[in-house]
Amino acid sequence: MKLNESMLAQIPIDKPSYDRDEISIGIVHFGVGGFHRAHQAMYVDRLLQAGLAKEWGICGVGVLPADRKMADVMTAQNGLYTLLSENPDGSRDARVIGSIIDYRYAPDNPEAVVELLAAPSTRIISLTITEGGYNIDSLGDGVNVFGLVADALARRRDRGIASPTIVSCDNIEGNGEVARQAFTTYAERVHPGLGEWIGAHTRFPNSMVDRITPVTTPDVIAVLQSQFGVEDQWPVAAEPFTSWVLEDDFSDGRPPLEQADVLLVDDVTPYELMKLRLLNASHQSLCYFAYLAGYRLVHDAAGDPLLAEFLREYMDSEATPTLKPVPGIDLPDYKRTLIERFANPGVKDTIARLCFGSSDRIPKWLLPVVRANLASGGPVRLSAATVASWARYAEGIDETGEPIDVQDQLADTLVPLARSQHENPTAFIENTQVFGDLASQPRFVEAYLWALESLHRDGARATLETLLRKETT
Repeated sequence: MKLNESMLAQIPIDKPSYDRDEISIGIVHFGVGGFHRAHQAMYVDRLLQAGLAKEWGICGVGVLPADRKMADVMTAQNGLYTLLSENPDGSRDARVIGSIIDYRYAPDNPEAVVELLAAPSTRIISLTITEGGYNIDSLGDGVNVFGLVADALARRRDRGIASPTIVSCDNIEGNGEVARQAFTTYAERVHPGLGEWIGAHTRFPNSMVDRITPVTTPDVIAVLQSQFGVEDQWPVAAEPFTSWVLEDDFSDGRPPLEQADVLLVDDVTPYELMKLRLLNASHQSLCYFAYLAGYRLVHDAAGDPLLAEFLREYMDSEATPTLKPVPGIDLPDYKRTLIERFANPGVKDTIARLCFGSSDRIPKWLLPVVRANLASGGPVRLSAATVASWARYAEGIDETGEPIDVQDQLADTLVPLARSQHENPTAFIENTQVFGDLASQPRFVEAYLWALESLHRDGARATLETLLRKETT
């Protein structure tokens, strides 16, 4: 049974009971991928199902060439898609999500997107554009998020329309502040004077988002069709756990998100640091060692007692001491459940996904832990070993001699550096674009060189075994 509006009543799974024709656009979201559809769009769907937030429907916008496929799917399915929750016991729950009521592929008609963004009814602009998406100096020619939003904000200013709130849902420390800096700087370049208006009128709340959401595979599509009888061109599968902590700082109103279990707070920083330095940095601590040890699926690697012990030791001895108190959170329980979440066999997350784009991820998630511990005199041995495992992985050859497809925007720079480290062991970390001054920090360099030498000589498993013995003696 093909998923679309005309067939919705007959779809044999949980689905919207609200009338989607009564929903108007209040949120425009850039970057409609798996995570947005498993997270923010799901929360809005909860509100709509409860009879709330009818003026807060979502219009997705794509700007990248790869987004054209999503535009085609969203058009064919009237914005509907299926969200599968993969439970640890092997069962799964399915629901059709109806909160995305429109989708625009911006390069086809950028003017229409600008007008949508400038409309008084658009009161939130949200983003999942990846950690590297905020580097405005790397933007090429053509349509981009920052240009579209800048043009729209200029029109709102000139027309006397209130500013929308801009909400980053990307995994960046201080993501609201990062977004503020990027949008304000770009807007000032293309519309001199607009930056001052943004500073006075536009809010950029920080947020913490959390739900493990792997890339949709053909298996997910096949399971949905065989088990639930639904033909969906692009469903999304995710773990059951989900969390969203958001600063309650909006320019022009917001949906009643607290009624969908979103935690609204005055300061999201403690929650943000907890998630980035425990979950995200632990993913990086896991993935390179796991790949080198022969694992290809995250749940298999997290189920390995050696790797699990390494993650627990990193979280306890290096990450946790750098955190601020997190109101309402039981940190020991959070850390314990992280390992359980990673080991959920239903999610089928891939090691390759975690290794993707490391030059964006490591500096934002792990290196802040390193720098905090260097400043305080805290331990850095495990974090340095993770960086060494990335350097070993970036050589592009695994421990059996098979090639590794290193997917990173800086691969052309980093892979040759990694391959030169047999002759110059600090070559990789001498890249200041990624590592800043860490190559001149003796405590970090000593721990890094030990781990790198061990990885070359003894391999990933033996390195971890020795490393953990050192930690406990």
